[in-house]
Amino acid sequence: MSVPAGTVAGADDDHRKRPRRRGAALQTAILDAVLAELAEVGYARLSVERVAERAGASKASLYRRWPSKVELVMDAVYHVLPDQGAPPDTGSLRGDLLAMMRAVAEQLAGPAGQALGGVLSDALGDPDKARRVRAYARGTSQVGMHEIVRRAVARGEVDVAALSERRLETGHALLRHHFITRGVPIPDQVIVEIADEVVIPLLRLPGAADR
Repeated sequence: MSVPAGTVAGADDDHRKRPRRRGAALQTAILDAVLAELAEVGYARLSVERVAERAGASKASLYRRWPSKVELVMDAVYHVLPDQGAPPDTGSLRGDLLAMMRAVAEQLAGPAGQALGGVLSDALGDPDKARRVRAYARGTSQVGMHEIVRRAVARGEVDVAALSERRLETGHALLRHHFITRGVPIPDQVIVEIADEVVIPLLRLPGAADR
């Protein structure tokens, strides 16, 4: 099919001619573009220019929201990670723990994990970047654990006297450690061992059993 005179091939893809997106729609398009770029070129080669082009946005609109690549990528990571503040209710402490950690492991095996690994590597030895990464820690994993143990207490599976912030963060800490030191995918057997050998013994009443 011939291109009419005076028409540039691919001009219809020019983001300047697309309907302008704003607010949440624009932010979602940008974060989706970040993940798509990461899947294609990886963290090291990720550029704001390419993200803006893919999202149909201007570089200025990106820089207004995200002053550096660290913030942009961290927002993209949280954009796709499961909402740990509302973990699945399976009816048992063990089932809830496994469901939550499996959901996180699945996301870490994809572009979100690639992005997070790149950010952490980039921040290593750079105090300013490390500070930016810490600023994005949202504590959602702890919110999810509090909900899981609340249910477990109501079912009589958990000893309230055994609850502490350090114990509640142990499972996710071990999951992150495996991700950082051994990469992905995280074997399901590792997730089961974290739940059965560490987290549940720390929290459970002696003699309690799953329903």
